[in-house]
Amino acid sequence: MAKLILLYTSLCLLVLFNECLATKTSGQQQQFNRCQLDRLDALEPNNRIKAEAGVIESWDPNDRQFQCVGVAVVRRIIEPNGLLLPQYDSAPQLIYIQSGYGILGAVLPGCPNAYQESQQHQQGQQPDQNQKIRNFRLGDIIALPAGVAYWLYNDGDSEVVALSLLDTNNQANQLDKNPRHFYLAGNPEDEFQLQGRSPRGQRRQQQQGQGRRERGQQQQQGQGNNLFSGFRTEDLADAFNVDEETIRNLQGFQEDRKNIVKVKGRLQVARPPRSREERERLERQEREQEREDEREQQRESRRGGREEREREERQQEREEEREQERERRESRRGGRGRDNGIEETLCTLRLRENIHDPSRADVYNPQAGRISTLNSHNLPVLRWLQLSAEFGRLQRDAIYVPHWNRNAHSVIYVVKGRAQVQVVDDFGQAVFDDELQQGQILTVPQNFAVVKRASSSEGFEWVAFKTNDNAQISPLAGQNSVLRAIPADVLANAFQLSQEDVSELKSNLDQQEITIVRPSRSSSQRKAIA
Repeated sequence: MAKLILLYTSLCLLVLFNECLATKTSGQQQQFNRCQLDRLDALEPNNRIKAEAGVIESWDPNDRQFQCVGVAVVRRIIEPNGLLLPQYDSAPQLIYIQSGYGILGAVLPGCPNAYQESQQHQQGQQPDQNQKIRNFRLGDIIALPAGVAYWLYNDGDSEVVALSLLDTNNQANQLDKNPRHFYLAGNPEDEFQLQGRSPRGQRRQQQQGQGRRERGQQQQQGQGNNLFSGFRTEDLADAFNVDEETIRNLQGFQEDRKNIVKVKGRLQVARPPRSREERERLERQEREQEREDEREQQRESRRGGREEREREERQQEREEEREQERERRESRRGGRGRDNGIEETLCTLRLRENIHDPSRADVYNPQAGRISTLNSHNLPVLRWLQLSAEFGRLQRDAIYVPHWNRNAHSVIYVVKGRAQVQVVDDFGQAVFDDELQQGQILTVPQNFAVVKRASSSEGFEWVAFKTNDNAQISPLAGQNSVLRAIPADVLANAFQLSQEDVSELKSNLDQQEITIVRPSRSSSQRKAIA
């Protein structure tokens, strides 16, 4: 009898092990198949929500390219005096500020409410307290861990355009791969719905309707889609020790302003105020950005020159002085130094860094453009999120040499201009060979080779999000080319070249810039010479 029980138990364990192995293999195979892409497309938003004080546009997260990379992308356009309602997300995210400036509130669990209102403005009431409020501006990258509640407010005079990338494949997201926004307020719409409400939204609506019927509540004016709306009103009233009318406002049953709302008057929060000088400086920076674009066009016609280089140096010096002043000001507000991550605690983590600043460029060629990278070395919180970013600007006809991302997927968003982009897969096939324009997104899977060439009529600007906190590239051309590091005889035999041809090839690589080049001769001229 004991032998039969042991045999039966062994068979059950064997079957269970095989099922687990098959499930794991199936999951790996499914993930592998998602990246079997024979063609990539330049993607544009296909869902649009008009809110009271802005617009939300999202890309289809079920597109094969996003499924391969494991991300979702949404763009919020916030009008002046507009407030993106408090929320948190199931996955870590990076927010790129494409235009405008404002303030960010991020609530880190367990951290103190270090900001307090003056008692002079709250006579007869307890002074309000809140966690640190951070300013943001054009060119900032904001890093937010999964599950951290946040909100954005536009306190400027122009629109704020904020592009968010959610890394749904991140290990911090233990739900499914669907992007999920958990709103704490209002009556928001699902930002990633395609046609009507998503099945998840329909189920939530049905469950809420059934729950209200069971409780005998008649809420006909609207549907609450925030977290509070799913709880019983009386339970929340007891938990918060307030009346039920207040709770119904929290539940948002009668709200119809959607995800971005208009603030009555101006938002009054406890934070170090922006001085008039700082506001003027931000406005000057926006104007300087426009003038810099004009100067680049002028440089294109003159192809450099001593006077132009001197002006660039003076401009760079002024930018460095402004950066130093900003760092000193942030340091006085709470230690905004370039820490190495050891002395930074959760409550003092820097969550933002400006990637537009020319003085922090990692690659700079006055005749071709610049590239700035943001990784866990200069923003330690990215080590936690396992994400990084890259900002690039190419002048007309300049080339970002062919390269591949060695340890990360890349999601390219076009900020301005146009470029001819090619992407080549592991079979040597061009899976993308087309023009990439402003507002479009292109995903480049890990190890796929890519080259960008700016339009001959205008420059090209982009921001790329990468799924590794220290993403690295391997260039095929330029001073750091992999070909330059391979022995000449290996290249001669591999490519059937003469030693003279290999020597010329390596010599040309030695004379090139690192990753951004301007062709010395056009392709038509080279054909004529040949």
